[in-house]
Amino acid sequence: MSLRLAYGARRLFVYAVMLVTLGMAAPAVAQDVHILAFGDSLTAGYGLPRGQGFAPQLEESLRRNGVRAFVTDAGVSGNTAAQGRARLKWTLDGLKRKPDLAIVALGANDMLRGISPQQTRTDLDAILAEFRRRGIKVLIAGMLAAPNLGQRYGAAYNRIFPDLARQYDAELYPFFLTGVAGNRRLNLPDGVHPNFDGIKIMVSGILPTVVRALRR
Repeated sequence: MSLRLAYGARRLFVYAVMLVTLGMAAPAVAQDVHILAFGDSLTAGYGLPRGQGFAPQLEESLRRNGVRAFVTDAGVSGNTAAQGRARLKWTLDGLKRKPDLAIVALGANDMLRGISPQQTRTDLDAILAEFRRRGIKVLIAGMLAAPNLGQRYGAAYNRIFPDLARQYDAELYPFFLTGVAGNRRLNLPDGVHPNFDGIKIMVSGILPTVVRALRR
């Protein structure tokens, strides 16, 4: 009889320890995570039905992986880094709460328009400085120059994203369109913008970097 009581008491003790442990871990697991996707058409879901763009697909993927995420789409199709810089402050001021992470995905339109890499660097630098000033972690979604722009332009442009990531101690995903660029099956008929399957691959590729950035 006393042996059964001792066993029961020991089992209750172990159960109580488990409850305390789980109770301590619960806030970290259950905490909402707010992410701002600040970019251009690649984050805005250009040409796609509502709910199929980068932000909603990233949100869904994070939730499937146990992160209770809310991803705000702040992408504006056609935006250059300068245009993103111009709207950044009022975009942040208009949010209901400060994001836990911002994904900065700008610069592609600068490259397509042949804008000076130095100008693109200056504008992205200002964007990252504003996020730092507000205490918001950043993940930089990098871009690569098209080969037809020449070696000199490409070398200057391609250095922008890793350089700024080091300068601001930000996570870097080197090429936002990894696995998608140049693949007709994964792009809309214009050959530039990803379709639903293309976005899915983009999200799958960047997901580990997003999780790592959130844990910093």
